[in-house]
Amino acid sequence: MPLQDVRKAPPRLADRVPVLPIRSTVVYPSGATALQIGYAPNVEALNAHPEPELIVAIVATLDESQDIPPRSLEKVATAVRVLDRLNLPGGTIQTTLQGLKRIHLDDVRFEDGYYTARARAVEETPLSPEDAEPVVERILTTVSGLAAKVDRVPDEVPRILRMNLGDPGRFADLASTLCNLKLPDRDAVLQQLDVAKRLDLVLASLEQAWERAREVEAVAGEESPAAAEGQPRSGRDRTSEVRRRIQALQAELGELDPLEREADEMLRKLEMARLPQRVAAAARREAERLRSSATTGPEATEIRAWLDALISIPWTRRAGDGKIDLDAVEEAFAQEHLGMDESKERLLEVLAVAALRGDLRGPAPCIVGPPGVGKRTLATAIARGLGRPLVRLELGGRGEGQLVGTRRTRTGAQIGKVMQLIADAGVRNPVFLLEELDELGLGNVEGDPVEALEEMLDPENREEFTDRYLDLPFDLSEVFFVGAAGDFYRIPRDLRDHFIEVRIAGYTPEEKIVIARDWLFPRIVREHGLAMEEVRITDETLLYLTRGYARDAGVGNLRRSLAAVMRLIAREKAEGTATGWTITQEMIEKVLGYPRYSTTPAEVRPEVGVVTGLAWTASGGELMFIEALKMPGTGRLVITGLLGDVMRESVNAAYSYVRSRADELGITREVFGDNDIHVHFPVGATPKDGPSAGAAVTLALASSLAERPVRHDMAMTGEVTLRGKILEIGGVKEKVLAAYRAGIPHVVLPSGNKRDLRDVPSDVREGMQFHYVDRMDQIFDLAMLGEPPQLRAAPEGEAAPLRREPERQAAREAADGR
Repeated sequence: MPLQDVRKAPPRLADRVPVLPIRSTVVYPSGATALQIGYAPNVEALNAHPEPELIVAIVATLDESQDIPPRSLEKVATAVRVLDRLNLPGGTIQTTLQGLKRIHLDDVRFEDGYYTARARAVEETPLSPEDAEPVVERILTTVSGLAAKVDRVPDEVPRILRMNLGDPGRFADLASTLCNLKLPDRDAVLQQLDVAKRLDLVLASLEQAWERAREVEAVAGEESPAAAEGQPRSGRDRTSEVRRRIQALQAELGELDPLEREADEMLRKLEMARLPQRVAAAARREAERLRSSATTGPEATEIRAWLDALISIPWTRRAGDGKIDLDAVEEAFAQEHLGMDESKERLLEVLAVAALRGDLRGPAPCIVGPPGVGKRTLATAIARGLGRPLVRLELGGRGEGQLVGTRRTRTGAQIGKVMQLIADAGVRNPVFLLEELDELGLGNVEGDPVEALEEMLDPENREEFTDRYLDLPFDLSEVFFVGAAGDFYRIPRDLRDHFIEVRIAGYTPEEKIVIARDWLFPRIVREHGLAMEEVRITDETLLYLTRGYARDAGVGNLRRSLAAVMRLIAREKAEGTATGWTITQEMIEKVLGYPRYSTTPAEVRPEVGVVTGLAWTASGGELMFIEALKMPGTGRLVITGLLGDVMRESVNAAYSYVRSRADELGITREVFGDNDIHVHFPVGATPKDGPSAGAAVTLALASSLAERPVRHDMAMTGEVTLRGKILEIGGVKEKVLAAYRAGIPHVVLPSGNKRDLRDVPSDVREGMQFHYVDRMDQIFDLAMLGEPPQLRAAPEGEAAPLRREPERQAAREAADGR
C-alpha cells in the first residue's frame, strides 16, 4: 500500500544547468546557505537566468585562478535552488541557496561567459541508522569533546546533531558543516557517495582536530590563568570544568554515557519519525529529560514508554492519495460481499457526499443488522476500495480510559485503544470500524465512554482529538469511521446523531445458496487444504443444509456447518482412505447430526389457540408461537414466557378487547367467569418484549375462548388498541424474511406498513401473499376457521342468528388467491 511523504520531491533538472564554482565553502543537500557571489562567470550565469527559483549546480574548487579549467569541475556537485538574490555595490550578488541533492557534472563547458554542464543523477549507497550507530556515537563524543576545548565548535553543535540522527548521510553532511572542517575535507565528504565511508571521513577529520586540540592544550597547560594566580574559582566554574574533563575523557576513550547514548538513540528515532513541529518539540523535551534521570528509575521508565508510544503514531504517513474512488469501492463490494444491493447503495451515497465535499466531516455510516450478515465484510470492502487498512474496535464493556487513554500522572497510565489501533494501522487515514455500538456503556465501566466517543466523532473536534496519555492533538479528520450495531435504536441518543443508519435485514435461503456456492464454499475448501476439483456440492444439498442447520438471518451457522463437513473430508484425504467427494445429506447428518430445525410450520395442521406471530430480534426476524389455553377456573388470566412490561400490557389489552367483542365472536358471558385463560410464549428462557405481538395475542385468546382453530399457514404482526385498531410496527423486512425462511406463504401486516415492503427482496415479495388490515375484525375473518359456537346449531323452535359465513368465506378465498 503506497504511503505519501510530506516532504517535497526535488524538481527535475534541465538538460544543461549553469555551474557556479565556489572557493569559500561547500553547499550540501538539505541545507540553506547565504552567499555573496563575486566571481565574474558566476555573476554572468545569474544575470543570464533571471527566472525565480533558478536551479544551478554549486561545485567546490581550490583553483584560485580566474580561468578555471572546465574539466576540473567534472565531479560531484550540489543542485541548489536560488531562493532570492540582491545586487550589491561592486558587481556582487547576495543570494540564498537551498541545497537539493547530489549530482555529477559531465561535459562542463565555458560558453557565453559562464560555465554549464550536463547533470547526471548519482546513486548513493545508503546505511541504516542501526548500522551507523557505532560511528555516529564516536562522532558525537568527539564533537562534544571539541566543543569543550575549541571555540570554532559552538557548544550547541552536539545538541543540534543529536536532533538529526535519523538519516546517517545527512548527519555526516551536517557534522562537516557545523564543525567547520577544512574546505578540502568538506569537499571530500561531498564527493563520497558511500554513506559509511562518508561517516568515516567525518570521524577521521574530527579526530585529527581533536589531536590538534590536545596538543594545543598540552602546550598551554590545563590550568586557567585564575587558577595559576591562586585565585579561588566559583562552584559553577568548578562543575563546568569537571564536566568538560569528563566529556574530554569520554571522547578520548570513544565512549558515551549510557543515558547519553539512550537519549541520542531516542533523538535519532524522533528524527526518523518526522513528527509535526509541536509534537517534535514536546518529544525532544522529554528525550532531554532522560539525560538527568536515573537509568532504572520510574521516571526514566515512564519517559521511555511515552516516547515509544509517541513515535509509534503515524503523524504524517497516509495510505493512498486521499481520493475516494467510487468505482473501486463498488468493485470491492462485488468481490467481497454478495447481495444486499440496497445497503451497498446507501454506503456509496455516503462516500459520494464525502467525495464531493472533499473531506470526511459528515455523519458516519452505521451498518445495522443481525450477526453473520456481513457488516464487517462490507467495512473490509470499503477499506479495500479506498486503498486503506481496516482497524476494528469492539466497544462493548469498554470504559472511557480504555478508549482515550489515562493521564500520565496516574499509576499504570497507558495510551487509549483508539490511538493504539491507528498506530497499528501505520497510517493516519485508515477505515475505522466501531463495532458493538449498541453495547457501548453497558455493564460496570469506568468513566463515560459515550462522551469520549462523541468527542472523537464530532466533526468540530476531530482535528484536535487528544488522547489523555499522549496529551497532544491528533487530526482524525482523514479517518473514515464506520459503525456496526445489532439495533440502531439501542445506540445512545446523543451518539446516534453522528451516524447514518444502513440496515441489513438478513438473507433468504436462495441468497444463502448463492453465497455458499460462489463465495463461502470455495474459500472453505481452500482453507482446509483441498482443491475444488476434489469436492462437489449441489444446490439441493445446500438448501437442505440451510433449512435444517442454518436458519439464522446471517451465514455464520452455514459457514460453521460447511467447515465441520470439510474437516471430515480433510481427515479422509490425509489418511488416504478416499478420493473425490460429493457432499450429500447423509454426510451432513453424519457430521452434524439430525437437523436442529424441525419441519416448517406450514406442514402443521391448524390448532385452537395457537397463532404464529412475527418478532424482531437483534439476530434478525423470528417466528413467535403464541399459545392460549382455556381451562375450568374462576376467570384468572395467567401469562408466562419471560415477558417484558410492554408485552404483558399487550396481553391484558387483548383480553379486554376479546371480552368486549364476545357477542360477535360467539363467546358466552359465562365462559369468562367459569374458565381461566393461560397465555404462554414458548422458549421461556428468551426475554420477549414489545407491542407488535398484540394482533397475534388477541387472535390466540379469541380462538381459545371461541374454540375455533387458526390457520397454520399465516403469520402476523401488529399492535392492537382497546378499540381493535391495528397500529403499524417496525422491523417489517426482518419479520417477512423470517416467515419466508419458515415457508409460511401468508403474512398479515398493518396497512400503515405497506410502504415498508419496498425493502423486501423482489423474489420474496413474489413468493408470498400480504394482507393489509386496519382493524382486528379483519384478522378474525382472515385467520379463524369454522363457525362461532352459537352458529353451529340453533335450538329447535328458535331462529338462527344472522350468519356472516359468506363474508368470512370470501375473505379466506381472497387470502388463498382463489
